[in-house]
Amino acid sequence: MMETSPDDGHLQAILLVGGKGTRLRPLTLGTPKPLLPTAGVPFLAHQLARAKSFGVRRIVFATSYRASMFTEAFGDGSAFGLDLVYMTEQTPLGTGGAIRNAAQALTCGPDDPVLVLNGDILSGHDIHAQVALHMSRRAAVTLHLTEVEDPSRFGCVPTDADGRVTAFLEKTPQPVTNRINAGCYVFQRSVIDTIPEGRVVSVERETFPGLIDAGALVLGYVDATYWLDVGTPTAYIQGSRDLVLGRLESPALPGPCGECLTLTGAVVSPEAKVSGGSVVGGGAIVEAGATVIGSVLLDGCVVGPGATVIDSVVGPGARIAGGAVLSGVVVGDEAVVGPGNELLAGARLWPGVVLPEVAVRFSSDV
Repeated sequence: MMETSPDDGHLQAILLVGGKGTRLRPLTLGTPKPLLPTAGVPFLAHQLARAKSFGVRRIVFATSYRASMFTEAFGDGSAFGLDLVYMTEQTPLGTGGAIRNAAQALTCGPDDPVLVLNGDILSGHDIHAQVALHMSRRAAVTLHLTEVEDPSRFGCVPTDADGRVTAFLEKTPQPVTNRINAGCYVFQRSVIDTIPEGRVVSVERETFPGLIDAGALVLGYVDATYWLDVGTPTAYIQGSRDLVLGRLESPALPGPCGECLTLTGAVVSPEAKVSGGSVVGGGAIVEAGATVIGSVLLDGCVVGPGATVIDSVVGPGARIAGGAVLSGVVVGDEAVVGPGNELLAGARLWPGVVLPEVAVRFSSDV
C-alpha cells in the first residue's frame, strides 16, 4: 500500500453518500446507510482511512438524505488527517449528477485525476494501481471491475485485449463476462465538467456509454480481491464480520482482529459465548448462557440469559429476552423480543415493537 498518489501526493476524491438505504430498513430509518456502525465505527470511517492510506487528502461528500448527520459525524476531517467538505443536493441527481454537483468543491486542475467512491462498498483493491493505470494511459475514466461468481445479478462490463471498456450491459441470464462495475472510478477532472449540470444523470446508463460511443478511452482496472456491496442486511452483517475477523484490513478498526470486538462499556458474561466476528457495542450487555455468533449488537442493547443470536443485527437499546432465538434477523431500535420467541431468516422487527412472551415463529417483517 502506497502512502502517496501518482501525482503530487494530494489526490482528491468525491464520496457518493446520498442514498436512503431502503433495503436496510429499519436500520436506516434514522441513520444514513454509510453511517451505520460497522465493526465498531461508522461504515465510512473504514473508507476514509483506506482513502487516506492511498494518498487522498481532500474528499468532497456528495450528500442528500440526512445530510447534516455526515457533518456531525466527521466535521472538517481534521481528526482523520483529511480535508472534508460537503455538497448537498436539494433533490437527488443520480450518480452522475451528484458527481457533477460535488465537483464544484474540487480544487485540482483539469488534467488531474479525481477518485470517485461509492459510500456502500467495502473493497480491498489497490487504489494506487488504479490511479497509476489511469494516468499512464491518459484515460477519460478508469473503472474498478471485480469478478463475481454470478454476474447475472449485476450489469456486466466487457473489455477488449487492451483493457478498454467496450459496453455496459444490463442484467442478463447469459452474461458475456464475470466482470462487473465495482463502483470506484478515476475521472480526469475535465471529463466531470462534461456531465450535464443540475439534472438527474446516471453514470452507468448515460455518462459511461456516452463516452464509449464518442470514442473516449474508458479503461477497466480488473481486480479480484475482497469486494462487497453492503446494501442489504445480510451483506451489512457480513461486512462487519469480515472486518472484525481480518478478512479485509482496515486502519479504522478500533481493536485487534479476532472472534469478537467488544467496545468500551460493553459487558459480556464470562459464561456467554460471543464469536464469529461479532461486535458488542458500547453499553451493550450479553448475559450468562447467551450465544452470539457473527452478529452486530449495537449500543445499549441487551441479550438475555440463554438467548441465541446468529447472523443478526440488534439495534440500539433493544432487548432480547432469555431463551429467544434470532437467526438472520434485524431488530430495530428499542424493540423487545420476549421469551420463547424464535425469529427466522429475513425477519425485521421495527423500532419500538414489543413481541410478548409467546412461543411463535416469525419469518417476515414485524
